[in-house]
Amino acid sequence: MKRSMVKSIFLMVLAVFVFTAPICMAAEETEPTASADISVLNKYIWRGYELSDSSIVIQPSVTVSYRNFSFNFWGNLDTDTDSGAATTNRFNETDMTLSYDTSLSGVNIGFGYIYYALNSPGSFDSQEVYLSAGLDTLLSPTLTVYREIADSPATYINFGVSHAFKLPHEISLELAGSAGYYISNTNNLTEVNDPTEKYKAFHDGLVSATLTVPVDKYITISPMIAWSFLLSEKADHLLKSTSFNNKSSFIFGGVTCSIAF
Repeated sequence: MKRSMVKSIFLMVLAVFVFTAPICMAAEETEPTASADISVLNKYIWRGYELSDSSIVIQPSVTVSYRNFSFNFWGNLDTDTDSGAATTNRFNETDMTLSYDTSLSGVNIGFGYIYYALNSPGSFDSQEVYLSAGLDTLLSPTLTVYREIADSPATYINFGVSHAFKLPHEISLELAGSAGYYISNTNNLTEVNDPTEKYKAFHDGLVSATLTVPVDKYITISPMIAWSFLLSEKADHLLKSTSFNNKSSFIFGGVTCSIAF
């Protein structure tokens, strides 16, 4: 799909969101909320893929919410990207997400649309829709299904659990884990050892620990450490073939500063 067409679709969805959201809400007015984050990490890992090489990444994010609707703008700045003969800073990804979240009888339900604007050699902009369902119970088990609808149709299924422990001085420690299953519906992504077969496998696992420390009423600091690892031999071959250093497991981390308005 041509990039201009993709952007037109995104603008249409945004317009629908802006003009129909008030109609879908009750008459009682509720003030919108906003938050801004900036993360500094030693590596950019996404669904098991290593998307940066030996460089610090800076990831700003802004979210505006009204009632159950949210719009998020997120970016990735790689501070040491090798581009040909020169090494320069590059803002190589911008994601925009429209989402709706609600709760029904103890089940947390969410759905949304994600536009991935990519600025890397050989990459194409991407779009996903997703649906999630989670239980408001111990470990908060959540199942999320993502469907790529633009460049390379595929389905990514993620199951995650998490739990937050309250510590003194309003500090909290969140432990989380997740597992992903990937199904490719195109020959753009095939098995490494058998290019005639579309890739389909248990893909990646992720465990993380995040410490949230409030600075004041509006600002928090959150150091994080995580381990991303393969879940199958097929995933091992794929993740190694796409990484910078022939690896399929990564330990990474950093710190996030958050401001809520």
